[in-house]
This record gives sequence, C-alpha cells and structure tokens, in this order.
Amino acid sequence: MSEKVHSNTPTVIGSDVAFKGELTFEGDMMFEGRLEGKITSKGSISVGTAAEINGDLSVGKATIDGTLKGNILASDRVELTSTSQVKADLRAPKLVVEEGATFIGNLHVSPDALKKGEKGSKKAEFVSDESATPV
Repeated sequence: MSEKVHSNTPTVIGSDVAFKGELTFEGDMMFEGRLEGKITSKGSISVGTAAEINGDLSVGKATIDGTLKGNILASDRVELTSTSQVKADLRAPKLVVEEGATFIGNLHVSPDALKKGEKGSKKAEFVSDESATPV
C-alpha cells in the first residue's frame, strides 16, 4: 500500500533542467531551469534568477526573480523582484514590484482580477520586443 507523503520542503527544478510541456505540482516549488510550456498549481512558485520560462503560469503565488514571457495568473499574489525580466499579461489580486524589476505587458490587479467575463478581458498580444526601462 502506497501512502502519499506531504512535506513542507519545496520541490526544486535545478538550473540544469530544460523541457517543453506542462508541469503541474502541489505545494511549493523553486524553479531554476528552463521551460517552454505551462506551469499550473494552487501552491506557490519561486522562479530563480537564472530561470527562463516561455509560457504560462497559473498558480496561487508567484515570486519572479528570473525571466518570464507569457501569461501570469495568480489567485493570491505576484512578486516581481529587482532581477525579474517579465513580458506578460498579468492578472492577480495583489502585485508587489521591487525597484529595478522590468515588466512589459498588461496588468489587471484587483480583488476581482480573476473573475471571468469582464469587459476588456480578451488576451492581449505583444507587438514589440523593444527593451523597457526598469521600474
């Protein structure tokens, strides 16, 4: 008989890991690798400084230190640290942006950010790859 073991230790994806596809996890994750695809969890993810994600995040909480291009949907909050390089459409009830963070994209930050069927909620597309001035 197999028992499911829950741990307070976060799952770690190291910097030597690169893959395409969909990643789903429970709990907390420290992501240091490279991904082209989608990450889904009700838990929290910390995207490390050297990490590169080209795809979508749908999580409870996200702390971004690295590079992300895609969409971010967080049910709790998103934190962009001073080393983050983000090009995304971001929807979350709360957003924390440190000085030095780079963000290019669309924001919808409010307690109602995750409600479906809102006016103007269509997905935006990026029209420029120009560099942005850090926040």
